[in-house]
Amino acid sequence: MLTLALLTLPLLSVASIHSRHQHDHAHNIAKRLPSPQWYHEPDHPVHELFRRGAPTDGVTYAAVGSDGWSAPYPPGPPASPDVKLLPAAWVAALNDAIARKAIPDIPLSTNVSDGGSPVYPSGSDPNSPQICSATYQCRIDGDIWDAADGYVGLSFDDGPEAGTASLLDFLDQQKQQVTHFMIGSNIIYQPDDFLNAFNRGDDIAVHTWTHPHMTTQSNLQVLGELGWTIQIIHNSTGGRVPKFWRPPYGDSDARTRAIAKEVFGLTTIIWNQDTSDWSLDESPPGTTADKIKASMQQWLTGPKSPGLIILEHELTNDSVASFVAAYPVMKSNGWNVVSLAQLVGNNASYQNSASNSGPVIAADVLGAKSIVASSSAPTTSPSGAANSGSNANSNNSLVSAL
Repeated sequence: MLTLALLTLPLLSVASIHSRHQHDHAHNIAKRLPSPQWYHEPDHPVHELFRRGAPTDGVTYAAVGSDGWSAPYPPGPPASPDVKLLPAAWVAALNDAIARKAIPDIPLSTNVSDGGSPVYPSGSDPNSPQICSATYQCRIDGDIWDAADGYVGLSFDDGPEAGTASLLDFLDQQKQQVTHFMIGSNIIYQPDDFLNAFNRGDDIAVHTWTHPHMTTQSNLQVLGELGWTIQIIHNSTGGRVPKFWRPPYGDSDARTRAIAKEVFGLTTIIWNQDTSDWSLDESPPGTTADKIKASMQQWLTGPKSPGLIILEHELTNDSVASFVAAYPVMKSNGWNVVSLAQLVGNNASYQNSASNSGPVIAADVLGAKSIVASSSAPTTSPSGAANSGSNANSNNSLVSAL
């Protein structure tokens, strides 16, 4: 029977623990869901991987920002998470999805040296139904690219980052909630900004652990990029499991989105307009504040069908300033401006709650067996981690755990 080993995370060897900037003061997590009953669909792997009881899961999590909180996680960029240290339960869930042919067996793409889009091997069509690369604007049913008519779904990528504090200050002034697609390793280094975003009522979603082009990653690497980011969000928010992820650079395909959905229950969100604000502080700049202002003016005064999902970043104060300048234009042109995760999730931003406010109704509760988690001591250890062996760089070969 699965215990709460995955929740408390004593998973990595001492040798894998690396030094980080630490905070020695305690943090409190806001109670955003009054007296909820939390649940998962019992037939989905995420129910076992991140199981939660009702109304609590019986785990005392380490204070966000403390040594005990940060120590169990892998390093951040430029290193990708070590596939040999993946929790065995994650690998088992991936193996099961591969065995039932839920993960397409398609080739990995390759990064190109000039910084352009990843390319697939010769003879592979990125717009074919088999691959359907979002980088090449191929849309897969169930992925989210557009907001509902008349809505702007607000979201910001790459946080917590240098622009997060100024973004949150402005959002406080406007009493506006947004969705943050956060990089897992960034949370380690900026725990205060993470908690400030979460505690003010913003929605936290997955933007991978190290921000790679995901279609260049093996199945196990995709597993680690998503799994560790879910885990740190889960352990830093009282047990919430994100519902949504956004692939860095918008780089996803039928394989990567299937791993996200089949193993971790994540829905893929892309965008339908791009500010390129991430390039504001490059030298030379890839865009300018004036160019972003002109684009925003065009989008926000144009048709309201479909609604807008605009790619924006909290990377710097400059990128945040471009959003601040556009926000009054959103409001004055009659758009409904809401947090993206709440909009597309029907006010449920996390997988284990039916809504963001108030308890689940009785009909939604799955019963004691499916929602009660073990409170026994963790049993997972480094010897229970996945051993990828020669499969680390293969695609759909089954991966065995020790």
